[in-house]
Amino acid sequence: MQAASRESYKVAAEHLDAYARSADPVAVAHTANDLLAVAGLLRRETRLRRALSDSARSAADRAGLLGEMLRGKISEGALDLLASLVSGRWSAPSELLDGAERLGVEAVLASVDAAGDLGEVEDELFRFGQVVAGQPALSAVLSNPVAPVDQRAVLVGELLAGKAKLATVRLIEVALAGFGGRSFTGSLTRLVELAAERRDRQVAYVTVAAPLTDEEERRLGARLSAMYGREVSVKQTVDPEVLGGVSVQVGSDLYDGTVLRRLNETRNALAKR
Repeated sequence: MQAASRESYKVAAEHLDAYARSADPVAVAHTANDLLAVAGLLRRETRLRRALSDSARSAADRAGLLGEMLRGKISEGALDLLASLVSGRWSAPSELLDGAERLGVEAVLASVDAAGDLGEVEDELFRFGQVVAGQPALSAVLSNPVAPVDQRAVLVGELLAGKAKLATVRLIEVALAGFGGRSFTGSLTRLVELAAERRDRQVAYVTVAAPLTDEEERRLGARLSAMYGREVSVKQTVDPEVLGGVSVQVGSDLYDGTVLRRLNETRNALAKR
């Protein structure tokens, strides 16, 4: 997002946080569903996106247009949050869509945070991403942008029935639609990171040849927390091809101490002789 859009989103996000602190988690979850439904509407209706982000219209006019269309169809809490969103300045209609979708996601995360389930939802999103990555056929089906999102969502619902929280399934549906214009895999990764951010944590993606023990994972997390000055959420991927050692990625920082990396460096050095 450009600066004006970021500021507009920030105002709406602060409004959401204030609402979530005083509302029941179930009510926040319903509001989140309404927000995501409207984001879906904005995705489909290009003319509506343009009208609600048109800087030639006053903020009151844009909020009034939104109210005329949606009052009585979504909760007052959702309508109030969306009015705050469209009243801001948006650099492009696409950025208003991104803001509405992000606000819906943050509302989902706020609801599970209030219920004490945010850490579990974060882990479920990551584990599902791992399952998909390990099954190329499933990954191809879920990542297919030509297939209707609703059809792919039905498959996700069947796969996760009784195995994941409703909020996790709802967020995966957001990923299927391409959260923020990302791929399905990229969307899942971003959702994991947003869940961690709400818990004031940084995500560390750790790749190993064999699973770390709980104690090894705890020690690694503690070392990374000391390095970055905040709690770190360790997400572990097992890949036998790295042969041994550990690769750790935190944001743009990569610490690759795997045997595979050392072998590749040796191979490259020999090839240059």
